[in-house]
Amino acid sequence: MPKGGWREFSSSESLQRPEPTTAGTPRSQQIVRVQPTRGGKGGKTVTVIRGLQLGNAEIKALLKKLKNRIGSGGTIKEGEIELQGDQVDLVLELLTQEGFRPKRSGG
Repeated sequence: MPKGGWREFSSSESLQRPEPTTAGTPRSQQIVRVQPTRGGKGGKTVTVIRGLQLGNAEIKALLKKLKNRIGSGGTIKEGEIELQGDQVDLVLELLTQEGFRPKRSGG
């Protein structure tokens, strides 16, 4: 082996990328919190969905489904879904249909 532990990139195993691990928590075991909030929103009520353990593509697809079924706007901020208006009851029902275990929290 050359000096300093340096290796050449000529071996086949050094050129392969590691496989991404997708062993996340199944949807039925995820405890998702749904909460209406007004803090920092100019007095407007926003429904916040926390605790989703999904990848970027999956969370975007879920947001799109929720926005279409509820008929309101929404966004993803710091891994949380924010939907415009007090939509807690509808969100709880829709998340249950999607296989999650949602719980109402707060107000």
